[in-house]
Amino acid sequence: MRTVLVTGPGGAGRTTVAGATALAAARTGRRVLVLSTDPADSLGAALGTTTGAEPAEAAPGLWAARTDSGAHFRAELLALQESAGSALDLLGANRLAAEELTELPGSEQFALLRALRACGEARGTARGYDLVVVDLPPLHSALAALALPEQLRRYLRRLLPPERQAARALRPMLAQLAGVPMPAQWLYETAARRDGELAAVEALLADPGTSVRLVAEPGPAAAEALRTARTGLALFGLDVESVTANRILPGDSPDTWLATLAAQQHKCLTEWTEEYGTGRPATPVREVRHLGGDPRGPADLDALGADGALAVGPVRADRADPRHVEDRIAEDGFLVWHLPLPGAVKEELGLVRRGDELVLDAGPFRRILPLPSALRRCDVSGAGLTGGVLKVRFTPDAGLWPKTT
Repeated sequence: MRTVLVTGPGGAGRTTVAGATALAAARTGRRVLVLSTDPADSLGAALGTTTGAEPAEAAPGLWAARTDSGAHFRAELLALQESAGSALDLLGANRLAAEELTELPGSEQFALLRALRACGEARGTARGYDLVVVDLPPLHSALAALALPEQLRRYLRRLLPPERQAARALRPMLAQLAGVPMPAQWLYETAARRDGELAAVEALLADPGTSVRLVAEPGPAAAEALRTARTGLALFGLDVESVTANRILPGDSPDTWLATLAAQQHKCLTEWTEEYGTGRPATPVREVRHLGGDPRGPADLDALGADGALAVGPVRADRADPRHVEDRIAEDGFLVWHLPLPGAVKEELGLVRRGDELVLDAGPFRRILPLPSALRRCDVSGAGLTGGVLKVRFTPDAGLWPKTT
């Protein structure tokens, strides 16, 4: 199964591109699901139909759905309340009823993760799809949601280590010795279940068949947003399949105002093609023309993808983890960890070694990377940004590095 995550700066037409991408794939005979997170149903407006929480056929071979964050929040909170029932009763708490629950900020992200997990679980089954196209929120919110599974799993492992469950038979005695109640078994069971669910989403995002399609309308503001997005996506190990330059104006308009805008767009397109097309691997820049109005219905979406600009190809053969450790012990006495960060700016980078982890800041993004085993026996001795790659030098610790004879 291929999964294409579509995002871009707000107002760039990413929902329309997501719908047109899904429809173009369905026209080739594939079984396709397009999933939106927009409560206003902008996807339904583009497709010319109404979408809901359950997938509904919008065209031959194409199903459309929209996450319901409110329903998901209520179901999750009621389930948690039921699991913690005995503890809540002990505290004399008054339980909340479903009709008095209103969703809290951030519930949209968890509803999205649940939808992605469901898509991953359906792979290889009769209810699975050949392609899932996900219309994500704007760039910063999308990256925050995609980074959540790894972050939450780390918090769970720190706060509720799985190995502590082995001592559950000793818990009553430990509670007497410590003088405080020990965590109940339901808490560990809930944590283990959540960890498994988050791991499934992580696996989907790390799958070679998952990629990101960036959508932007060419211009100076979009160029800066895409630069930041590329850095954030690379930091979290997400593959950028293509950059879709949306709403391209014709360059031969007799209208001076339109001709000026078109010239600005094409100047920006040239810069994008040079910047993204020379990377390793190269990221194609695809142009989608302006229809002269807001696309509505299958006919307009077909027109957007008529020239193949929105086609979803096979999994890239050059897709691999670009991070690697270069052994320069013999020549220079250190190892180098290569961390690709295209678009990164030196002044926006931060690096801290914390135990067996590396805390890496890149602009507004932060990721905590576990060190490869060889680097855990080394000290950080320097770092430099060259050609969009952060190269971190590690010098072996004499007390931990294996002795040579």
